[in-house]
Amino acid sequence: MQKRGRRSFYSKSLPRQVYSCTLRFMIKAILTALLKLVSILPLPAVRGLGRFVGFVFGSVMRHHRTDAFEALERSLPELSPRECKRVINTMYRYQGINFMEMIWYSLKGLEKVREVVEVDGLEHYEKALERGKGVLVLTAHVGNFELMPMATAANGYKLSVIVKRIKDKAVNDVIEKLRAHEGLTFLSTKNAYRDCLKALRRNEVVGMIIDQNMTSDEGVFVDFFGKPACTSPGLAYMAAQSKAPIIPVFISRKPDGGFRMKAYPHIEPPPDRLPASIHEATQLYTRIIEDVVREAPEQWIWMHRRWNTKPLEGQDGLARSR
Repeated sequence: MQKRGRRSFYSKSLPRQVYSCTLRFMIKAILTALLKLVSILPLPAVRGLGRFVGFVFGSVMRHHRTDAFEALERSLPELSPRECKRVINTMYRYQGINFMEMIWYSLKGLEKVREVVEVDGLEHYEKALERGKGVLVLTAHVGNFELMPMATAANGYKLSVIVKRIKDKAVNDVIEKLRAHEGLTFLSTKNAYRDCLKALRRNEVVGMIIDQNMTSDEGVFVDFFGKPACTSPGLAYMAAQSKAPIIPVFISRKPDGGFRMKAYPHIEPPPDRLPASIHEATQLYTRIIEDVVREAPEQWIWMHRRWNTKPLEGQDGLARSR
C-alpha cells in the first residue's frame, strides 16, 4: 500500500507541480518581453497595441462578453442594440489601451503622467486635509483608473490604495513593480484596515475602489442601476471610525488622448458605525458611482460580474456592527 501511494504521488502531484512552475515561468517571460517592447515604443504604437489586445480580449476570446451585454442592457435600457454593441466594443478596446498605457506611463515616470492628466478640484483635497483627519477617496474602475494614483502622487500627495492581489503570482509581481512610485503605497485587501487608519492619522490620503462584487458575508446590498449589488462597507466604516471626510475622485479619458481627473466636494463621514448609518452611506457612495458611469458607460468595466452575489430571501442588506 505504501509503494502504491508513492507511485500515485510521483505520477500525479509531481507532473502537476512541474506544469505549474513551467506555466509561471512562461507567463513571467512573456510579461518581461512585453515590458521591454512597450518601453521602446512611442505612445501611439502602445495604444495601437492596446486596441489590438482589447479586440482579442473582447471579440476573439469574448471574455465575459455575454455578461457585459446583459448588464448593460438591463442597466441602461434606453440604449438600442446597436448602441449597446458600440459601448461594449469600445469598453474592451479601452481596457486593452488602459493596460498598455499603465505599463508605458509606469516605466516613464510620474512626470509624464502629470503632463497628460488634467486635474480639476485639488482645492477640495486641500480643504479636507486642513481638518487633520486625512482624506478618504471614493473611486471606481472608470477611465484609466491605474493612472489616478500616479497622478495624485505626481501632484505631491501621499496616497495609500487598497487593491486586490492578482491570483497569478507572476502577473501580480510585475504589476506591483510597475505600481511602485514615490508617494504611493498599495495595500492588499487582507489586513489593510489598520494600515489605512495609520495613514489617515498622518493626515494622508487613502483611496478605496468600491464598485466590485463582494460575497454576502463581506458586503451589504445597495441599489446599483436598479438592482441589489453586494458592496463593500469598508469605506463607510473607515470614515465613521476615523472621522475623515470622503472625496469622490474619478478619472476619464478625453477625446484627444489625455485624461481628466476630477475631485468633487467632500462628503461628511457617517455619524456612527450602526448598521443603518453604514448602509445609508454605502448607498450614497454607490449612487455617485452610478451617476459617473451613466455619463460615459464605455469607460466602466461592464464585463465585471458586479451583481453576481444575490441577496437571500428576507435579507435586508444592512451592515453588521463591527
